[in-house]
Amino acid sequence: MRVLVVEDELYMAEAIRDGLRLDAIAADVAGDGDTALELLSLNSYDVAVLDRDVPGPSGDQVAASIVASGSGLPILMLTAADRLDDKASGFGLGADDYLTKPFELRELVLRLRALDRRRAHSRPPVREITGLRVDPFRREVHRDGRYVALTRKQFAVLEVLVAAEGGVVSAEELLARAWDENADPFTNAVRITVSALRKRLGEPWVIATVPGVGYRIDTAPDTAPGTRRG
Repeated sequence: MRVLVVEDELYMAEAIRDGLRLDAIAADVAGDGDTALELLSLNSYDVAVLDRDVPGPSGDQVAASIVASGSGLPILMLTAADRLDDKASGFGLGADDYLTKPFELRELVLRLRALDRRRAHSRPPVREITGLRVDPFRREVHRDGRYVALTRKQFAVLEVLVAAEGGVVSAEELLARAWDENADPFTNAVRITVSALRKRLGEPWVIATVPGVGYRIDTAPDTAPGTRRG
């Protein structure tokens, strides 16, 4: 999952970003409304976390822009205002959920995952393909009934590959979806993570490399020319 956090308090923004990463949620941070709108125009996000009181276009204005775009991007309002009228106005702007400061990071994680699951076009809670069973809510992976322990980053990469249902996913897309904007586009992190993930899942290899293109879940290894498992 990749989220956009719009928060002008630097310490809180960094704490949220670092905490979400520990739960395999990539987070980009915008300290003002202009930066938020720019990031929204450049990247694809699963949820937007908006502080209502930020410099430049306010969180309310950013929310209005998201709703007007028709993207269906879920919005979680994050604010110190806890009056019912404030919440009502936030929901009136198109917010899908509301979290009042101060809050527990674990609650934010649970709400983000709930919003992601509720998206009209979101993936089902559990995906099964080629003997793999991936449960995003429980963060569990089984292969042919055998539990597979994965690191958070390996799980995030597998989620993206499984969601593609056998389609090829480029290294750039994996970097965008499973890491965040601070990831070095020239890093070999994707290749290293996919290699380690492949070994964790075991033989026969279920992740195929499409040379010069990317990676995919190998649904028919005997009839898939042009791929390799290295």
